[in-house]
Amino acid sequence: MVFDNLQAFIAMGGYGFYVWLAFGISFAAIAVLVITGLTARRKLQREFVREQRRQERLAQRKREVS
Repeated sequence: MVFDNLQAFIAMGGYGFYVWLAFGISFAAIAVLVITGLTARRKLQREFVREQRRQERLAQRKREVS
């Protein structure tokens, strides 16, 4: 489909509202997934570091008691 101008492209032959709405919803869903994934990754990294420090403290206490 060839469009004569930008307005015709945006209108998409009368289906522009649905087409752009679908693009918008898809973009929003992908953005939410990316943000959720990055947030979960950051949280897991913090928990991992906290657990490593805990394990180091426990090992040091065990060495001090022995």
